[in-house]
Amino acid sequence: MPLALLALAIGAFGIGTTEFVIMGLLPEVAADYGVSIPTAGHLVTGYALGVVLGAPLMTVLGTRVSRKRMLMLLMVLFIAGNVLSALAPAFGLMLLGRIVASLAHGAFFGIGSVVAAGLVAPEKKAGAIAMMFTGLTVANVVGVPLGTFIGQSTGWRATFLIVAALGVLGLLGIARLVPEQPRPEGVRLRHELAAFRNVQVLLAMAMTVLGFGGVFAAITYITPMMTGAAGFADASVTWLLVLFGLGMVGGNLVGGRFADRALMPMLYVSLGALALVLALFTFTAHHKAAAAVTLTLIGALGFATVPPLQKRVLDQASGAPTLASAVNIGAFNLGNALAAWLGGLVIAAGLGITAPNWVGALLAASALGLAVLSGALERRDRRGASRIVTGSTAEPALTNEAPPAPARS
Repeated sequence: MPLALLALAIGAFGIGTTEFVIMGLLPEVAADYGVSIPTAGHLVTGYALGVVLGAPLMTVLGTRVSRKRMLMLLMVLFIAGNVLSALAPAFGLMLLGRIVASLAHGAFFGIGSVVAAGLVAPEKKAGAIAMMFTGLTVANVVGVPLGTFIGQSTGWRATFLIVAALGVLGLLGIARLVPEQPRPEGVRLRHELAAFRNVQVLLAMAMTVLGFGGVFAAITYITPMMTGAAGFADASVTWLLVLFGLGMVGGNLVGGRFADRALMPMLYVSLGALALVLALFTFTAHHKAAAAVTLTLIGALGFATVPPLQKRVLDQASGAPTLASAVNIGAFNLGNALAAWLGGLVIAAGLGITAPNWVGALLAASALGLAVLSGALERRDRRGASRIVTGSTAEPALTNEAPPAPARS
């Protein structure tokens, strides 16, 4: 794999760390600013909304800039947001810093996916995308636990300064290792927007919202689920999340490898298995060992869908994939928000702390249904194209055929 993928992975590691580390530092941040935990939770919500809005916004603003330069500008924005978060004297400025950092998230992964795919042969594109996303998955295994430990030991501001330093490292790596990839000639914003008229692009994005949303329906409430249903101690949640992160790393790499061989079958298998495992989690969540194994599988199966879904969008929006790729990253966060809301509804309705797992299973099953529909439409279009080609080649053969000779008397 090209070294440029390492630079992209470092940037992804920093972004993944800053996105999730705040969840482990909410009590410290709330105490420092004198706000309640729910108010401090706006730092999570604000970041997610910033990703959803920033993905298309930053990509549109960068339509006339080379992809390498845009990636560098996004890392500068990410660094600035984390420095502001670390130094903010008031909660409002801290929230602003989080939003500024989040604006770089979707566009970085969207443009980075296009760049990563362009660095390798066509049959290795999904693997290259997976390599970049490895930075995000490793962040959940290393960056988030370590950042939480540092924040709790030396102060949460130190964590965000370290994340900003990671951003500087990613910026230098991109500047040094990523080759120039100018935008294709003639591609303008209207060409990027035209990709959204392709039903296959829209289906892939809907699969992203529902499929990865299924994961977050369960993970959002993992702490009360593991302590209340499985009987784990509060301190055990950290290593349980590490298991989930390890599953993410493995699933991401496997998904990238097999998506290059058979993309749609990979989606069928991963989404179907994810729906099944989420449904089983309703029962295994009451047993410690089974819960730990199931949680790891959810991470693996959930992230096994990421490279094929991202490659699906790139393939279907070929010619002008940058905006569609970035919007699909926003779709992951939209799915997270939707699933967390639905999971909260079923808990509030008195259906039990494990009820969000059924929500996740239904969301993943719905994504599988869309994948089957997408595959059927694609096969229908191929058959139609094949008939047209066959007909157009057969007709000239008839018209070029010499007329029969006249009968002799």
